[in-house]
Amino acid sequence: MNQPEAIAAWRLYQINWIPIQLMALALAIGLSLGDFALDLRGAVASFVFVAVYALVAQYNVKAPHRRDPQVVFVLGSTAQIVLVTVLMAPMTYVVAAANLPMRDADLLAIDRMLGLDWGAYVDYVNRHPLLADWLSYGYSMIRWPIFAIPVVLAAAHRYRRIQEFTLAFSLALIATTVLSTLVPAYGVYQQIGLDPATLTNIDARAYLDTVRDLGPVRAGALRTLDLFGLAGIVTFPSFHAASALLYAWAFWPVRWMRPVAVLANGMMLASTPIDGGHYFIDVMAGLAIAAIAIRLACKVSGRKPASACDLPAVAPVQAEKAAAG
Repeated sequence: MNQPEAIAAWRLYQINWIPIQLMALALAIGLSLGDFALDLRGAVASFVFVAVYALVAQYNVKAPHRRDPQVVFVLGSTAQIVLVTVLMAPMTYVVAAANLPMRDADLLAIDRMLGLDWGAYVDYVNRHPLLADWLSYGYSMIRWPIFAIPVVLAAAHRYRRIQEFTLAFSLALIATTVLSTLVPAYGVYQQIGLDPATLTNIDARAYLDTVRDLGPVRAGALRTLDLFGLAGIVTFPSFHAASALLYAWAFWPVRWMRPVAVLANGMMLASTPIDGGHYFIDVMAGLAIAAIAIRLACKVSGRKPASACDLPAVAPVQAEKAAAG
C-alpha cells in the first residue's frame, strides 16, 4: 500500500480505533454500573464477525504478497463501522437508565414555536399510500450504507473518504447518544395522544420499538440486552437524520452514486418524523451533529485544501477536483 491515498487512509484507520476503544470502555463501565448484561449469543456472533474482518484486513497489510488496499479498507472499515454500532446500540439503553425527566413537552413546544405542524405532515402522508410506502422504505435504508459505503468507495479508490466517514459516523453516534441522555423523550405520537395503529398507511414500528423498550429501561425492568433485538432508543437528536447527511456526504465523491444518495437519503430524512415519531427539532439537531462530525473528521484527516473533504454544498468545485487528483 504505497499509494498516497492508501497511506493517508491507513493512518486515519489506526486513529479511528481510538474512539472505538473509548466506546468499548464506556460500555463496559456502563454495563457494570447499571447492572446490565449482554445476551451471549448476539455478543459472540457480533464480535466474531468484527474480529474476522479486522484480522483479515490486518493480514493484507502485513503480508508482502497481498497488500491490496481494496481488501484492507473494505474489510477493515466494515469491521470498524459494525463495531461502532454494536457498542453504541446497547449504550443507548445504558444511558437511558439515568432516568432524567422526559422532555417531550419541550420538544413539541419548540416545533410549534417554529411553526411546524407535525400533525398536518402525518395526515398528509397517511392520505397518500404510495408516499407512505416509499417513506417507510426510506426509513429502513439506514442499514445498508454501512456495508455499501466501504465497497463503493474502495472500488473508486477513495480509501481516505471511507475512513473520514467512519470517524464522522462514530462521532455523530457518540454525540446523539450523549445528548439523548440529557434530553430523553418517547416521541411525538405519544405526546399528542395519537395512536399509530389508527393510521392506515403509516408503519411506525420503529417508534413503537422505542416506546416498548424505553419505559422498562427507565424503570429498571429491562437489563438483559440482546444485540439482535435492540431498537436504539434515541429520540433527540435523530440519528436517522444524522445518517442521511453522513451517507450522502460519504457517497458524494463517486459521481454516479450522487443521484442515488440524494434520493435514498432524502427519503430517509423525510421519513424520520413519520416512521420514527421524531419531532422536527430532532431532525434539525441530527443534521447539525452530522455537519459538525464531518467537519471534525475532515480536520483530523488533514486534507489540503480542507474544503476537499467538506460538505457538498460548501466545498467548491476546484477543491473537489483537487481531491480527485
